[in-house]
Amino acid sequence: MAVEIVRSRTGLRDIVAGWRMQGLRVGVVPTMGALHDGHLSLVRAALADTDRVIVTLFVNPKQFNSAADLAAYPRTENEDAAKLEPLGAHVLYVPDGEQMYPPGFATTVSVEGVSEGLCGAHRPGHFDGVSTVVTKLLLQTAGDFAYFGEKDFQQLQLVRRLATDLDIPTQILGCPTIREEDGLALSSRNVQLSAAERAIAPALAQALFAAADRIANGAPVIEEIEKARTRIVAAGYAEVEYLELRGEDDLQPMTALDRNGRLLVAAKLGATRLIDNVPVAYPGD
Repeated sequence: MAVEIVRSRTGLRDIVAGWRMQGLRVGVVPTMGALHDGHLSLVRAALADTDRVIVTLFVNPKQFNSAADLAAYPRTENEDAAKLEPLGAHVLYVPDGEQMYPPGFATTVSVEGVSEGLCGAHRPGHFDGVSTVVTKLLLQTAGDFAYFGEKDFQQLQLVRRLATDLDIPTQILGCPTIREEDGLALSSRNVQLSAAERAIAPALAQALFAAADRIANGAPVIEEIEKARTRIVAAGYAEVEYLELRGEDDLQPMTALDRNGRLLVAAKLGATRLIDNVPVAYPGD
């Protein structure tokens, strides 16, 4: 059965209200489109947990730091709908700019703490854009559960924080990062890589996993981070924006593994910015 494409807030609310009258549970998968197997894994998780699933597709201008990056972001609505149909997703919600940010729109949602540092330091205003649009999507879809990938781990923690702080009843669920066979984390930005860059790209995950394994086994944190940074640049990456160990629960910086952590990285390969992260288990747990 074809996924139903809905473009208006009122149309979506009417559909969800009908589901609620039937006592159905609703899952939501927020995306910016250009769907890949990572997104589809979130849809499958939502379908397993709930009775009805909404996938949102909105390329949010408020979370881009440059007009060129926004213009370059892939827009593939027809292909995305075709990928959702065999899975059985029920609604693809595709609002336009006026549905999300109507004339006179003047509100920004800003989350302190977890938004600071990492991508927050390198992309000013990015997380304000993310938190604003996610708040709106959670309210518009009124889902019981919303599914986010762990690849964007800082974003996941930010969404959990805002849902808690703003008393949004949707439960925020994180799902594991999906990777290519060579370890590269799936991302809509991967299509921007040239063939030569794509061959280099797995070095990011390889360095990350190796450092995480050694840190978990007692190696000094700072030393292993510097080794990983050197390895990434030697592989052909132009720049490592950040490579840090942070607390898994609060994203506070860690110089020693005294609790469960996350090793997070962002690096430039040609013109493409890639991010990744892996858990680092505290051996005392």
